[in-house]
Amino acid sequence: MTGQSGSSTRIRGTGKRRKKPSRRRRATVIAAWTAAGVVVVGGAGLGYAYVKLNDNLKAVDINAALGKNRPVNVDNGSQDILVLGSDSRSGANSAYGVDEGTARSDTAMVVHVNKGHKTASVVSIPRDTLVTRPDCTSDTTGKTVAGQQRAMFNTAYEVGGPACAVKTVESMSGIRMDHYVEVDFTGFKKLIDQLGGVKITTTQAIDDSKSHLHLQPGTHTLNGEQSLGLVRTRKSIGDGSDLGRIQLQQAFIKALMEQVKSVGVFSNPKTLFDLADTATKAVTTDSDLGSVQSLTGFATGLKGLNPKNVTMVTMPVQYDPADPNRVVPLEESAQQVWTALKHDKPIPASATEKSAGDKGVAGKVVR
Repeated sequence: MTGQSGSSTRIRGTGKRRKKPSRRRRATVIAAWTAAGVVVVGGAGLGYAYVKLNDNLKAVDINAALGKNRPVNVDNGSQDILVLGSDSRSGANSAYGVDEGTARSDTAMVVHVNKGHKTASVVSIPRDTLVTRPDCTSDTTGKTVAGQQRAMFNTAYEVGGPACAVKTVESMSGIRMDHYVEVDFTGFKKLIDQLGGVKITTTQAIDDSKSHLHLQPGTHTLNGEQSLGLVRTRKSIGDGSDLGRIQLQQAFIKALMEQVKSVGVFSNPKTLFDLADTATKAVTTDSDLGSVQSLTGFATGLKGLNPKNVTMVTMPVQYDPADPNRVVPLEESAQQVWTALKHDKPIPASATEKSAGDKGVAGKVVR
């Protein structure tokens, strides 16, 4: 389910005053992406529904934090969105680990929707990638955070919040992010449960004590807790690395997109509202998406996107020669990927041929 044969699923902002963000929770990419899609529900609500959904939203003013020193904003109808998840264990997420007082971007994807909004490319960025993190201004404290060479990618969020994560991705890719979306553990579970679960088929047993997921080979309809376990599974699949977990996440996203279409969320007003209520509570967005009206417009633009027209890859990487527990970008191959997105073109198969991220077996375990 990796590489160019995959099929699965960008966002933008204005300068609305940022709402004070709540404590960030771990977000799973998959949830963030789907939540943004189903939130089109907001357009069906009037009066009370509109106010309620609007009050659910949390927003961060990325534009104000980053200023003008950013890649050129290419206004050709395409969109680029950073979908991020943090590994905080605070609040309701404490059941998934000890709260250490900080959060890192445990999952990250750049979602590029082409100018016609009929196809999309999704590029997963391994959290353990060693990158040059640029100087940035924290969106929470307003203080300057010094850059660092050979910093793990997920530390950008830890030291500077969403704004620093966005700046790091823009520095790596040379692509301006139009939008930012983040989701948490509990919101992800509720979304899956309200969708009636997600059907997946496992080709081998999954027995992972860390993620608390135990499945025999066969077809399963996973509830929210089981789905969260699947996208957190790592040690029992493939080489046990984060690269294998990314492949599982990509396979699950495809199944989730199919589920959203199959349950008819756009034709049932109550289902629509319930999903929108959960989704707007679960996500943190950039300030340009920080209203029901903005999210509705964004999601409506994605209704014509078919899962079969979404390509999913992992940013080309290799294991770091100095530390096998870390990866480093394959610069030439990674540049091929970013160049394709910049020019609104399909990612060439040659870009991922040498990548460690597309050679595992984890993506073949789930379909």
